[in-house]
Amino acid sequence: MKTDTIAAIATAMSPSGIGIIRLSGEEAFSIVDKIYRSKSGNKKLSECESHTIHYGYIYDGDTLIDEVMVLLMKAPRSYTTEDTVEIDCHGGVFVMKRILETVIKYGARPAEPGEFTKRAFLNGRIDLTQAESVIDVINSKNDFALRSSTQQLRGTLKQDVKEVRDKIIHEIAFIESALDDPEHISLEGYPESLSSIVMEQIAHVDKLLANSDNGRMLKEGIMTVIVGKPNAGKSSLLNQMMGEERAIVTDIAGTTRDVLEEQIQLGGITLNIVDTAGIRDTEDIVEKIGVDKAKDYLSKADLIIYVVDSSVALEENDYEIMELLQDRQAIVLLNKTDLESVVTEEEVRNHLDKKMIAFSAKDSTGMEELEETIKDMFFKGEVSFNDEVIITNIRQKNSLQEAKNSLNLVLRSIEDAMPEDFYSIDLMNAYESLGNIIGESVEDDLVNEIFSKFCMGK
Repeated sequence: MKTDTIAAIATAMSPSGIGIIRLSGEEAFSIVDKIYRSKSGNKKLSECESHTIHYGYIYDGDTLIDEVMVLLMKAPRSYTTEDTVEIDCHGGVFVMKRILETVIKYGARPAEPGEFTKRAFLNGRIDLTQAESVIDVINSKNDFALRSSTQQLRGTLKQDVKEVRDKIIHEIAFIESALDDPEHISLEGYPESLSSIVMEQIAHVDKLLANSDNGRMLKEGIMTVIVGKPNAGKSSLLNQMMGEERAIVTDIAGTTRDVLEEQIQLGGITLNIVDTAGIRDTEDIVEKIGVDKAKDYLSKADLIIYVVDSSVALEENDYEIMELLQDRQAIVLLNKTDLESVVTEEEVRNHLDKKMIAFSAKDSTGMEELEETIKDMFFKGEVSFNDEVIITNIRQKNSLQEAKNSLNLVLRSIEDAMPEDFYSIDLMNAYESLGNIIGESVEDDLVNEIFSKFCMGK
């Protein structure tokens, strides 16, 4: 199939040491032949071997534009599986644009966002999970998100999904064959055998679904909300976690009246931290808005850090906060342990049974234990770089859930002694749902939506 040739600037549009203009398509080599001149006057680039680099100049007619290095990759040994050329030029914004304009003038068209990766997918070089992992690698915010993305880029999720689909399609084929040729293929005792196989595949899907919430947090960060009464030390905690004075700290209660959002790396994990206004009953209109915002953020948080001023006795506002945290992932910091303690761990535990840490923002004690506790809560201890497949994509998660639902329907049909063709229908639905993950049964609109989120030139 003939495809037009696309071109785009593949590096950031800002002054830098080097810029890259990428071309892909059947005319990539003929276009570059028209604008490239070798310093040594050698043969045309289209006549050179694949995966070689050439030094020369880019011209628009008789006008010299820049001194360049040109990388050649002939089909199918390229990212897109098409003829591909990369022009490495000086990294000025104007010169990159000028070369791109020249490439387009001589026959290419501007690439759409993500179109190079889209072609790699459509041409069968990568599946949809690998394509999505490309943008996840680019957008990675921490080591764990990067590792997860590169694992998917290697095809680990594709392999897991393929194993389940292979087993499902084998059973579909067996059922269809038995229904077509009942004289030679017996289904006696088959429902029991199928039930065992389906339960194994549900367990496999469950394993992938089990880490999907952790996957989202690895990718996007753990939404962490700091709450407490006014002057409990919430802003001091934020400043210590940030390693700089980001929040105003005073002895005046109610200094923080709005939420303050920051992002930090904690032992390789990203925390999206929200420092909220102190929760208390107040007649101050502005402060009341801040308190209402704090309560709203609590409902959306992955993790809540409740800061208690241990030097002041508990009172009604504390009890209100603890009631809000009963069914939430929360850590209690008994702050200001550098002062004489009035509040004990046992007293708090009578109202809120959560992990408690003695803490002092002033003396910088308790921070290491806080870090380890967060790892324990969300990643079952020390987060390690292993080969476990982690779902970080809501589209993938939804398709897995749909597949699981269909497999459960198969079990229900077996339990209800339904005819075998009922098994086949739900097995096929599960097979297609899993196919959506790797892109074997997705519609063009979804493909276009996925690749529209990519950056230009990728």
